[in-house]
Amino acid sequence: MASFHIEGGHKLHGAIRPQGAKNEALQLLCACLLTPEKIILHNVPDILDVNNLIELLAGLGVKTCSLGKGSWSFQADDIDLDKLETGYFFEKSAALRGSVMMVGPLVARFGKAIIAKPGGDKIGRRRLDTHFLGIQKLGARFDYDAERSLYTVEAEKLKGCYMLLDEASVTGTANILMAAVLAKGRTTIYNAACEPYIQQLCRMLNAMGANITGIGSNLLNIEGVDSLGGCTMRILPDMIEVGSFIGMAAMTASELTIKDVAYDELGLIPDSFRRLGIQLERRGDDIYIPAQDSYTIETFIDGSIMTIADAPWPGLTPDLLSVMLVVATQAKGSVLIHQKMFESRLFFVDKLIDMGAQIILCDPHRATVIGLGRQQVLRGARMTSPDIRAGIALLIAAMSAQGESRIFNIDQIDRGYERIDQRLNALGASIKRI
Repeated sequence: MASFHIEGGHKLHGAIRPQGAKNEALQLLCACLLTPEKIILHNVPDILDVNNLIELLAGLGVKTCSLGKGSWSFQADDIDLDKLETGYFFEKSAALRGSVMMVGPLVARFGKAIIAKPGGDKIGRRRLDTHFLGIQKLGARFDYDAERSLYTVEAEKLKGCYMLLDEASVTGTANILMAAVLAKGRTTIYNAACEPYIQQLCRMLNAMGANITGIGSNLLNIEGVDSLGGCTMRILPDMIEVGSFIGMAAMTASELTIKDVAYDELGLIPDSFRRLGIQLERRGDDIYIPAQDSYTIETFIDGSIMTIADAPWPGLTPDLLSVMLVVATQAKGSVLIHQKMFESRLFFVDKLIDMGAQIILCDPHRATVIGLGRQQVLRGARMTSPDIRAGIALLIAAMSAQGESRIFNIDQIDRGYERIDQRLNALGASIKRI
């Protein structure tokens, strides 16, 4: 199993460009199943989760072709549904949570889908009810085989309907959208997720011939069509990677420019880091972070302790709270980090406490960070990455720490960050892959 050996204390300098968005890429790849015509995607990140999904699509008969760095063509004109019942498909789909978004397209176009209960991060219970209830309302039948841990989904013809989602699930909204575009009649999805990546999926589907209105809101209307065609799309920069780089610059007191960030799609991310005292400046579509020897966490207007919490878009994405928690350890002041969505995502703080951070884990969802500035620099440690976002947060902590650190299970980091060691070493970091 690979690991990172990090020598802390090195400042970063220069410019870095974020990869294509992981979460958007997984949605758009699944959408390729909706048409027999060619789909071309640009800015596809070269990361484990995306590459595993491409392999999974190829295993079903999708023609996949690399067109050069970050560009791919896909053509699902010869799908073999029998492959859905192979051990290879079960094993591959079970290891990748994003594979669940294949259900909507497969049922909509072919009337059948079989998918293993998906895995992914170990960050608590991540239910699939929103996905399945929405697709059931369109007329699909679900059957769960507990012995084999797989779902079978079938439908003669999906029919549009009104639905109010029980939660604004991003992947759930994407899955239902991809089913609804080929359903007969009109579908209305209320309490839909409206993240930029969902907006991108809607634009892609419309470019393929779908009829979706309400894009950017939580009320989507879809008029079903008989078939969809090909299109070309460019994936947005990954906002989570943008936030991770802001955190790295702050923690290592480095001057850094993050290039081509699609600033208007970042929502509350820049202002949330400003609340932690981090200076950052928009320069066109770039973000410039000056070197800061210290940064001070703001308080609320009445002087009470700052709380940073996740919320459905346009609120703050939960995927950045792990990074913000680490950044707060070297700030002046205190902050309550409230992770509402996943009940196990803050458990990695015990590793930060071992490094010297002052953190009180209040419960599975809340942690109070007592920042002592750089008076108490983190010290190097041996640790294991439990999930993608905690992994990058631990890497940031190790880069700022005194001495050497070792991070194991870095496959979790590779799932979401493209060649992160090489890219950061080019900026002055000292990270060795072992």
